[in-house]
Amino acid sequence: MAEAQVAIRPRSAPMRAVFYMVAAVSALAVLDAGVKWLTSVYPVPQIAFLRYLVGLVLALGLAPRLGGLATLRTRRLSGHMLRSALNLATILTFYYALKLMPLADAIAIVFAAPLFMTVLSVPLLRERVGPRRWTALVVGFAGVLIILRPSGAGLDPAALMALASALFYALTMISSRQLSTTESSHAILFYYSAAGLLATGAVLPWQWITPTPGDLWVFLLVGVVGGFGQFFLNQAFRYGEVSLLAPIEYTALLWAILFGFLLWDELPSWPVLGGAALVIASSLYIIHRETALARRDRLRRRTEPPADQPASPQP
Repeated sequence: MAEAQVAIRPRSAPMRAVFYMVAAVSALAVLDAGVKWLTSVYPVPQIAFLRYLVGLVLALGLAPRLGGLATLRTRRLSGHMLRSALNLATILTFYYALKLMPLADAIAIVFAAPLFMTVLSVPLLRERVGPRRWTALVVGFAGVLIILRPSGAGLDPAALMALASALFYALTMISSRQLSTTESSHAILFYYSAAGLLATGAVLPWQWITPTPGDLWVFLLVGVVGGFGQFFLNQAFRYGEVSLLAPIEYTALLWAILFGFLLWDELPSWPVLGGAALVIASSLYIIHRETALARRDRLRRRTEPPADQPASPQP
């Protein structure tokens, strides 16, 4: 007999959500720095392959502690494959951007992802975006243009890679909205790791470079923090609302500036910092606006009389 699909309902636990989000941002910041370090020697598909390998092992290790291997079963394989393909595109374009540009610059451009999510929600999710949020989007994309600094010579290919990564990440998050209602965090980690492993492994015979003993530890670190970072991120949004967690996510830029300075003696320019400030401010306003509208809709549904019951006459 087929097993029933059990809905996984988000639970409200703000302190737990904040803990998971801080852990996720910290882990993913270490991941980004480790990837940039490795791209100076190793091919991007090889770095992604070893990261996915560790992520798969991590998911298999978590499953017995979180309900058993049966929790990895799914009836939504097509949804997992779509998310996996978008995630792979996100990672590859971002890794190539890290290889070619300063860490903080790449992170600042990828902050455009929430802006893309809002724009794409109109055709893909049939959501309505009002004039205030459209204004915030215009301001946010103006910030992106400041970071990109387009000139008559055209846009930097590395910056375009980072911008493409932001777009793919937005599509990944949109595809995850429905998936996360029935799938556990470690199941999502398992399927996207397995799919990424197969895709990147297909090109390894032509691109493999045997890691040195010292770099092997960096590969292991990238895989571990990447796997845990994704798991923590899924858990954070399971326990807390976007409006609570989004400000914490933007502290990734502080980590990027710190690692960029310590490891590569890089500091972001003032245009990058100014553009990032516009992007972050517009994104936070959009999140605030969406939260306020959702709260208003809940209040309206609570106070409106049932359809078959006439409203009380006004005095």
